[in-house]
Amino acid sequence: MTRFRPRFSPLRIERLAADNPEPDEARFFGRLRGAKALPKKDLAALALWKTPRSRRRIASNTEGFVHAVTHTALTTPDERLRIEVLTLLAGVDWPTASVILHFCHRDPYPVLDTRALWSLGIEKPPRYDFGLWWSYTRACRRLARRASCSMRTVDRALWQYSKRNQS
Repeated sequence: MTRFRPRFSPLRIERLAADNPEPDEARFFGRLRGAKALPKKDLAALALWKTPRSRRRIASNTEGFVHAVTHTALTTPDERLRIEVLTLLAGVDWPTASVILHFCHRDPYPVLDTRALWSLGIEKPPRYDFGLWWSYTRACRRLARRASCSMRTVDRALWQYSKRNQS
């Protein structure tokens, strides 16, 4: 089991997040919170936000398949199914799947990102799998509770800390 230890005090989260201005896309994605399924155009926008390289593969998914997969992910109570079913979509790997849950699910989920992992003490990310993702999710939820802030704020702070301090 991976141990996550923030490289900074939780008291710095709000300040770090403030130094990482929220992009327009993130404000756009706010309308997706609590969605029961996604249309293909919203999946494409989320994937583009995370990794522009996935554009062609995302486009190869059918509208019906995107709806069925995202509906399953956004409505199931099973955590493992929630994240892993999203990786059935062409162009969606663990990081992009985490973005979908981060912006769309009613529960708080962090974005899985090498910068964020580094900010939590992981020098070289291990292979992405459910165990890593679930441990990371629980660690970020604890951090958000300790700092009394949203998961979006935690996500932005983790990314910003790495950007400033990682060589």
